[in-house]
Amino acid sequence: MRHGKKFNHLGRKAAHRKAMLANMACSLIEHKKITTTLAKAKALRLYVEPLITKSKKDTTHSRRTVFSYLKQKEAITELFGDIATKVSDREGGYTRILKLSNRLGDNAQMAFIELVDFNDSYISDDKPKKKKARRGGSAKTNETALVTEEAFVDEQLVEETVVETTEETKEEESNDSSEEKKED
Repeated sequence: MRHGKKFNHLGRKAAHRKAMLANMACSLIEHKKITTTLAKAKALRLYVEPLITKSKKDTTHSRRTVFSYLKQKEAITELFGDIATKVSDREGGYTRILKLSNRLGDNAQMAFIELVDFNDSYISDDKPKKKKARRGGSAKTNETALVTEEAFVDEQLVEETVVETTEETKEEESNDSSEEKKED
């Protein structure tokens, strides 16, 4: 019976499982993303996220603790350097697992595990969009509002000139008609 046993043994003995997870964690730290089976990705998330949390405090004790899990100096240097600075303001959830299609050979469910702060497609440096004030009509952007306002001002100018010219022509016609009446 496996009552109360919460982690996935992954069909391996303890030493093999620890070595495999350590190697996968080093690969994840080095490459920032790896492709593996879904079960291994879930096990790796449980393995690597506490290590990333420990890397936020750069002390000798935390480095030695993490080194007892990873066993690679390059991975430790990368973790405590670049990764720790990027995740310093994040409370947790340093990894993201995305499911992929099944593997052709044995139909195993594949997954893509990555460090959240290192994916450029999800991170945008754009300024946050301002909320638009809603009104009854259709929503217009500032540029279209300016264009329509300019067009409206131009139409008013055109209408004013048309009104002025029609008034002038009416005055001229009335002057012409009054002169014709005088001539008769």
